[in-house]
Amino acid sequence: MTTVLVVEDDADVIALLERYLQGEGYQVVTARDGTSTLAAVAQHEPDLVLLDIVLGDEDGREILREMRFVSDVPTIFLTGRGLESERIAGLKLGADDYVVKPFSLGELSARIESVLRRSGANVAEHQIEAPTMRFGDLAINEHTYEVTLCGELVELTSKEFALLAFFAGSPRQVFTRQQLLEHVWSSSNEWQNEATVTEHVRRLRAKLETDPDNPRWITTIRGVGYRFEPSEHA
Repeated sequence: MTTVLVVEDDADVIALLERYLQGEGYQVVTARDGTSTLAAVAQHEPDLVLLDIVLGDEDGREILREMRFVSDVPTIFLTGRGLESERIAGLKLGADDYVVKPFSLGELSARIESVLRRSGANVAEHQIEAPTMRFGDLAINEHTYEVTLCGELVELTSKEFALLAFFAGSPRQVFTRQQLLEHVWSSSNEWQNEATVTEHVRRLRAKLETDPDNPRWITTIRGVGYRFEPSEHA
């Protein structure tokens, strides 16, 4: 069952969204502040987050910034602020969509479904196609968002997959963290910390490498950045 984390400090809105989303077939988890949001993301690993941009004295954009250090879960901002500049700022921070209050529940449901489709959350239901890139025993399928290593499926988040596919698309080319933020996150270090890249590379290595401290696939070029090594003997 797809899990949605609702981050909202208004009890009435929480009750409304919880009742509606459960009726739509989602499992719903709730949080009311930054601390409980980060805890819920770590504990429940939701498929999507609905995040109110104003949570009492806290700013939802700052919560998203903190959340991005540990998770790239698709996130939709809920807010009463409809200015285009603020919507753009939210999207540059890493939000996947932006819904302005008041909104209809039908519209919200459609936005959720759209973001989940884009994130590849249900790729296991799709027909498996031939890999679009293969490097020895590592196969990457950009159509189904699937990665296999030695014939075994590797479970990656959508952003981990995007990062690996970007690396693999330019074997042995060195990319700085700033370049990776621009190309994979469509962001910059003005909006997201370069530590986001470092953490995602670490997580990729943990899932792909036999010895993450001596990586075979994604190597570090000291003082510059990272590159993908296509050779089995790299």
